[in-house]
Amino acid sequence: MTPRVHITVEDIRQIAWTMVDLHGPQAIGYADEAVTDLDEQGQPEGADAWRALRSVMEDALAGRLAREGDITVH
Repeated sequence: MTPRVHITVEDIRQIAWTMVDLHGPQAIGYADEAVTDLDEQGQPEGADAWRALRSVMEDALAGRLAREGDITVH
């Protein structure tokens, strides 16, 4: 059994910004590839995590997410 890891909203923001800083808009493509691969491997939870990260990266790229400050999750 794989142990559960608790990732905070702040962790997700930091990961998203790191991906955007390293890869720019191509980060979205990498997330899409990860989702596809994990879905094909029968790992829906991993695919869902990448979907969530993709959404945050889109917000970062569009200027809707600051690097620091309060975050509201919907």
